[in-house]
Amino acid sequence: IMETQAEVCRALAALDPGASFAVDSWERKEGGGGISCVLQDGDVFEKAGVNVSVVSGLLSEEAARQMRSRGKSLKAKDGKLPFCAMGVSSVIHPKNPHVPTMHFNYRYFEIEEADGTKQWWFGGGTDLTPTYLNEEDAVHFHKTLKEACDKHDVKLYPKYKKWCDDYFYIKHRGERRGIGGIFFDDMDSPSKEEVFQFVKSCAKAVVPCYIPIVKKHCHDSFTPEEKLWQQLRRGRYVEFNLVYDRGTKFGLLTPGSRIESILMSLPLTARWEYMHNPPESSKEAEILEVLRNPKDWVH
Repeated sequence: IMETQAEVCRALAALDPGASFAVDSWERKEGGGGISCVLQDGDVFEKAGVNVSVVSGLLSEEAARQMRSRGKSLKAKDGKLPFCAMGVSSVIHPKNPHVPTMHFNYRYFEIEEADGTKQWWFGGGTDLTPTYLNEEDAVHFHKTLKEACDKHDVKLYPKYKKWCDDYFYIKHRGERRGIGGIFFDDMDSPSKEEVFQFVKSCAKAVVPCYIPIVKKHCHDSFTPEEKLWQQLRRGRYVEFNLVYDRGTKFGLLTPGSRIESILMSLPLTARWEYMHNPPESSKEAEILEVLRNPKDWVH
């Protein structure tokens, strides 16, 4: 996970040489800690954070309830469930509205049940949230992720692409947060080593699926109206993260968790306007159509 963090930070720093990452090591008194690397107010990135955490302790009752609601039969001993969790996560919010926001997260979870047996699983994914639709970029992003999945099993990409579209759904808006990517959780077969190799392939695909898109558009010209639309779309990003996101909810429910690192995913700026509807056939309406009706980008 630290290798992934370093690789992504290096790639971002190379594109925004005038800015520097604030590197912040932290410890959690209940067990574990992490390293947060955050770049703010650069020329290319308004806010880019890459976070690593390794935490352990006892699962809170609310967090256990959340997991049981996903079908996990967790047998606690005297109401206690020891756990350890580790992962790398990142959200990148660029300044230019023609450069999409990108998020990725890869994590491992282990829980010890009352009889001493351990349940383990991996989860994660990588997804793209453009302000404006560029079909070529969407195809490049999805193809790169598909290639990473196909090395392991050709059934994985279609399954995890659909899961991503379903997961990043803002129910109260009737639209997805972005144009998707891959998402999976509770992955515990065929074996720990095989799943780990798959997760490593996905993490390795982060830089090649995203950095070429940033390079291509970071110097595009844009209008104040396009910047305004970016701000409104970021409002949707915030809505999803605070209302639905599993990782954010788990973090907020875990005693002693580091709030600054959990809320690192939120953009520096966002906007909500009352009853804002873009004109029909506009570039803004085009992206909304794709967010309401996800597309297959690779066939």
